[in-house]
Amino acid sequence: MSRRFDHLGDVETFIAVVEHGSLTAAAVALATTPSVISRAIVRLENRLGTQLLRRTTRRQGLTDAGRMYLEHARSAFALIDDAERAIQGEGGELSGRVRLSVPTTYGHYRLPALLQRYTQLYPKVAVELNIANRNVDLVAEGYDLAIRLGQLPDSGLVARKLEDAALCVVAAPEYLQRAGVPRSLQDLSAHTCLPFQMPSTGRIAQWQFRDRDRDIDWTPDSLLQVSEDVLGVVSLAEHGAGICQTYDFIVADRLQRGRLVEVLPQLRGRSRPFSLIYAPHRRLSAASRALIDVLTGQE
Repeated sequence: MSRRFDHLGDVETFIAVVEHGSLTAAAVALATTPSVISRAIVRLENRLGTQLLRRTTRRQGLTDAGRMYLEHARSAFALIDDAERAIQGEGGELSGRVRLSVPTTYGHYRLPALLQRYTQLYPKVAVELNIANRNVDLVAEGYDLAIRLGQLPDSGLVARKLEDAALCVVAAPEYLQRAGVPRSLQDLSAHTCLPFQMPSTGRIAQWQFRDRDRDIDWTPDSLLQVSEDVLGVVSLAEHGAGICQTYDFIVADRLQRGRLVEVLPQLRGRSRPFSLIYAPHRRLSAASRALIDVLTGQE
């Protein structure tokens, strides 16, 4: 009698190619050669009777069939992981791997303490952390979870709000001594403001204010603009280059030490949400579910 699932090694190879981005990178991760990886993908495609990867001279991309097969294959391996943990008994230690993508703001100022708690609770879980100001494709790029900023589009992803992060406007004392202290929103036009260019749209991120009960969105204008890393505006402001808007949790320590000073406090009151997202149609591993509990304060 032939074995029904003797091709699982090829399936794991396919997942590795997608997650590592190329045959060569997958070969390095699996300690084999690109030719062995290539043959495994061909065998799997022949077995399924369809193409899973579009191959070009530079990279591989998923076909529609490949994307569907990838989702189901990951879910199947997650079930196997859960089954192995279940037979170890409730006293068995959680293991496995979680891939998480977060923006730089959260990655540097909110996540470290939470991740420290998670690694203490589950020391055998491997965490692959991506910190970047880019919205990853969870399914196509193989991420289990991601933290996103702002109002999320209706993408079919599960979203759980982590917090509404309060905004403030700050500048260095030396800048304010040199340029004066703005007393109103109109005063900002005469100051050096530090805009951030959104990587997703190329547009300047609006500054958000609340004047009594009225919300105001204001677009800063400057010869100096920052892109890619939003934390750059804070560093520039701290060194006296101008005024920036950022989150309270980023500059709280700098404000306390006098490195920065809040301006226009009468116009504060706005915030932006940070949310944890994941795909509902994928069965999350026990390690991913445990990380969700830690990030959302349930653990």
